[in-house]
Amino acid sequence: MVGVRWLRVLQVWVEQVFLSIWEEFGNIESPMPSRLRHFFSTICHRMQVKTSTQPIVVSIPLCHSDGTQSAKNSRRRLEEVIHSTLFDMNVPAVCAVNQATLALFAARRTSGIVVNVGFNQTSVVPILHGKVMHEVGVEVIGIGALKLTGFLRDQMQQNNINFNSIYTVRALKENLCYVAFDYEVELSRDTRASFVVPSEGQFTLSKERYQTGEILFQPRIAGMQAMGLHQAVALCMDHCHDAELTCDDNWYKTVVLAGGSACLPGLAERLQKELSGFLPTSMFRGIRVLPPSHGADSVWFGAKLVSNLSTFQTSWCVTKRQFKRW
Repeated sequence: MVGVRWLRVLQVWVEQVFLSIWEEFGNIESPMPSRLRHFFSTICHRMQVKTSTQPIVVSIPLCHSDGTQSAKNSRRRLEEVIHSTLFDMNVPAVCAVNQATLALFAARRTSGIVVNVGFNQTSVVPILHGKVMHEVGVEVIGIGALKLTGFLRDQMQQNNINFNSIYTVRALKENLCYVAFDYEVELSRDTRASFVVPSEGQFTLSKERYQTGEILFQPRIAGMQAMGLHQAVALCMDHCHDAELTCDDNWYKTVVLAGGSACLPGLAERLQKELSGFLPTSMFRGIRVLPPSHGADSVWFGAKLVSNLSTFQTSWCVTKRQFKRW
């Protein structure tokens, strides 16, 4: 993807790889660098990017415990390994930004709360002027895309709907599932709809279509003891309000959804409705919940915007020489 000028941006999706790599931090002799090099080399090859000529933007999933010293140390080690690996591949400069911030930028905002529905969990991230407010608190729900897909799989199996692979289930989730504006009303409606999965044929779902997304608001449906999404967002807003970080209390009242599963139709409307009934009127006034501005590619578009800034190479990137001074 070529930017406004000559710059080519490679937005590396590292969430699933990150989850397994994170566990290796305790062993400095771990094979993490070789794994990362293979990962980056594969992506650059597939995108036909010559690493020696282009700065690279890497989006990194946000750890909810980044505010602790242990997490800060772990994240610093991860970033050091990422930079070192890329510089060994002759990349001239590296820009590492967390996914939540890039999603917020894609929505043309620098302040707000990002609800990032990730692979394994959903993070509620307060961001002020482009900086994650760890001191305020990042809320986390242990439900992500993997749990949503798994719940739909279980429902299909219970209803004797046969399929060949989890990829079929994911395709049905992405094309048939939605979030009900009113769950109780939806239970009484005929919601049957069909979708043809290539090489597998036609599938028809009914209640599974809206029950899948409902576990974000009612985790108990999936047998989980956890906050609902609206409760986590409301708690984050309450912390933002109490922190009094700025004289403008409206900075946290824009909620931006991010992540592939955040693209479920109806999610933004349902979250706004639930917040209206959960928050005091004075706090709810002015709140807007925005769906992913560019669908599942919002983080990628955020990286594109950053790369086209006039200050990109001077303020956002780290060169090999600068890295050696860390």
